[in-house]
Amino acid sequence: MSQYTENGTAKGALSNLTILDLTRVLSGPFCTMMMADMGARVVKIEAPGTGDDTRAFAPMRNDSSVYFANLNRNKRSMTLNLKNPEGKRIFLEMVKKADVVVENFRPGVMKKLGLDYETLREINDQIVFASVSGFGQYGPYSQRPGYDILSQAMGGMMSINGQPDDPPTRVGAAMGDILSGMAVCIGILSAINARSVIGHGQQIDVSLVDTISFSIFAEVLRYFETGKVPERMGNRYAALAPYEAFAASDGDFIIACGNQKLYETLCNKILKKPELITDERFCTTPIRAAHYQEIRPYVEEWSRTVTVEEGVNALLAVGIPAGPINDASMLTKDPHIAEVREMYLPHHHPVVGDMTIIGNPIKMYDTKPSVRTPAPLLGQHTEELLKELLNLNDEEIRALSENGAL
Repeated sequence: MSQYTENGTAKGALSNLTILDLTRVLSGPFCTMMMADMGARVVKIEAPGTGDDTRAFAPMRNDSSVYFANLNRNKRSMTLNLKNPEGKRIFLEMVKKADVVVENFRPGVMKKLGLDYETLREINDQIVFASVSGFGQYGPYSQRPGYDILSQAMGGMMSINGQPDDPPTRVGAAMGDILSGMAVCIGILSAINARSVIGHGQQIDVSLVDTISFSIFAEVLRYFETGKVPERMGNRYAALAPYEAFAASDGDFIIACGNQKLYETLCNKILKKPELITDERFCTTPIRAAHYQEIRPYVEEWSRTVTVEEGVNALLAVGIPAGPINDASMLTKDPHIAEVREMYLPHHHPVVGDMTIIGNPIKMYDTKPSVRTPAPLLGQHTEELLKELLNLNDEEIRALSENGAL
């Protein structure tokens, strides 16, 4: 156990931070989930009666969303009507005690509510105010509604994803939401550190489209240099070969010859064709990448004679990067990923019951991210948080509830 403990539990790296979380669906909750795993006190503020949209997202069990239960573990929920004057007043009082406010409303909504960064900084100049939206807080597209599929389309990812003869294809996972959630997390932590440099908090503006366009930088750089629009190329990579999926006798697996030495090892020790090393079509990495269609048959002449397991083991034995193409069933049974790296953890939720949740990918040796509490019921901690943060008594809380603030 880490030497940094509190009440016998490993202390999280962010246990000194209080975050007011106004986000819903995926990008914002993904960010605050990561920070909550690292020990931050995350107060999930939800609309009375409805709450986060994902409380109704499938898969459902016992009328409760397993999706929501994963994304909102380690958080506490309180309901607050930000359109109600008393609800707004309570939020502003909480801002005085907080380090971070995270929101993913459409740009301009927080200003209409009178809760924009300029207002909050007057109350607490140390506050970090993070916004994530489809297209950002400014620019001609800022008022457009944003969803993951739009970010993948307009950010360029769909144009390069899929087989050459297929139409533009969305990546199966919600990469716009997930990558922007990570970007917001990085931005918040950077701004927290910057407080010791500049003496105050600041505003953070992350866009799903910006994040996707940033993630395909290599393809855009290739366009700048060549003037050619990158095309869909399936599983291969324009700069390297062989570097893609190859057929085995019982499926497909990946061979990743990322440099000349690995290619030469492949030719000598696996294909048993040393002449391919000096072949003018394949003698250097750039030339070989340009002739990928011609090198591929030589590789599959071997790969089709082995099973996936046999092929991967043979390649790894001589130091060539290789691996199976895991589906969800295979992934969750993989002893390295699922067990040793703890990416799938047993968990108990009071309504859902026993379930498996996704582990945190960041492994910290002294302040280990952990799942300490299940996702909250809607408004479960409203009274507790009002007492804890604002020292309100039962009568004051009852009055707030009666006038519609909660």
